[in-house]
Amino acid sequence: MIRVEGKPHLYRDETGAIINDDSSGYSAYMNAKSKKALERKELDTMKQEISEIKEMLAKITSKL
Repeated sequence: MIRVEGKPHLYRDETGAIINDDSSGYSAYMNAKSKKALERKELDTMKQEISEIKEMLAKITSKL
């Protein structure tokens, strides 16, 4: 593989494809992606719980 000039983690293989060997950058990306997915799941759960609370409050107020 041939190193891409000015890019320490990029190489060009024999087919001309660019290959990135920056494993720490990839790990950081995957960690950030996992964290974002977890935050999204937590947000979706909180939205569902708020919706349930609103329904309960509507039932309570209709009985008053």
